[in-house]
Amino acid sequence: MKPQAFQNVSIAGLGYDLPPGVLSSAAIEDRLAPVYQKLGLQPGRLELMSGIKARRFWPEPTPPSLAATRAGTKALAGFDRSKVGLLIHASVCRDFLEPATASVVHRALELPEDAAFFDLSNACLGVASAMMMAAPLIETGAIESALIVAGENGQGLVDATIERLLASPELTRKSIKADFASLTIGSGGAAVLLAHRSLAPEAPRFMGGVMRSATEHNELCRGGSLGLKDTGVGSASELFMETDAEALLHAGISLAKSLWSEFAPRFRFQAQMPDRTITHQVGRAHTRALYEALGLDEASGFYTYPELGNVGSVSLPITLAKAGETGFLEKGQSVALLGIGSGLSAAMMRVKW
Repeated sequence: MKPQAFQNVSIAGLGYDLPPGVLSSAAIEDRLAPVYQKLGLQPGRLELMSGIKARRFWPEPTPPSLAATRAGTKALAGFDRSKVGLLIHASVCRDFLEPATASVVHRALELPEDAAFFDLSNACLGVASAMMMAAPLIETGAIESALIVAGENGQGLVDATIERLLASPELTRKSIKADFASLTIGSGGAAVLLAHRSLAPEAPRFMGGVMRSATEHNELCRGGSLGLKDTGVGSASELFMETDAEALLHAGISLAKSLWSEFAPRFRFQAQMPDRTITHQVGRAHTRALYEALGLDEASGFYTYPELGNVGSVSLPITLAKAGETGFLEKGQSVALLGIGSGLSAAMMRVKW
């Protein structure tokens, strides 16, 4: 995708929904005590390697559409819903294979009949990808606004991974590495409301962005289900994800460096670095590697991974929303949104807060 610049697109609203339940990395290791003893692993390893202290889960079954709806309701607060011309549900998790989960959210939010809807799936970059798809429609006047939502429920994957590790008779220190990333996953919902600048003249402006692909690495992280139930959630034993975390890190950083060389001069981040940076939240190692590779100051970033873990497509927008509400982002600042997702793909966007 070539770089896209926008003059008339605002981020008119942000919303998020966090589960009340907190699952610490220490609690996960307690459940994995037999595995740790078998392999001679020391407790504390999970938090030490990832920087993730905890992640959030709902105490009861929660479909992705419900988390997305809650977040969308917050993003739409005070906004005329009749102006919404498009709804995109952009998370990894879905209620079911058919129809689109977006249809459930569309109905729940009582959006107008002429508001189109569809699901968009692009791993952890689903929301970022949806923003890049929706913004040109607003810029050209095809629609006045677009609501992008995501709901991720990672508890089934974490439970399935723990069950599989406990049941594996041939587990080794080497083989367990493919399951490590699965234990960092969390849950939550997020929403981004993009609107024509005339509808939200004082809101942060979405200035544009660029995406790049490296699909020769699509095998480095793969996950799915052995069969979805009617609820779309599936039982814990059906979910799986295998990740070559080290190779994925190196390939992702290489892709990001290549994209930055195009993004930085195009969006004026060459002579002057962004005031603030918001990244997709993976963990400590990925964060440090990305900032070092791009020559960015880690102090310019806002981080949610220590308490929320990796919440898939929700990570980037929820971090942006929390950075805004805490005052970390100030009016007029230039903000770079940066993300790398399995597949591989990378997205970089500029926002004027």
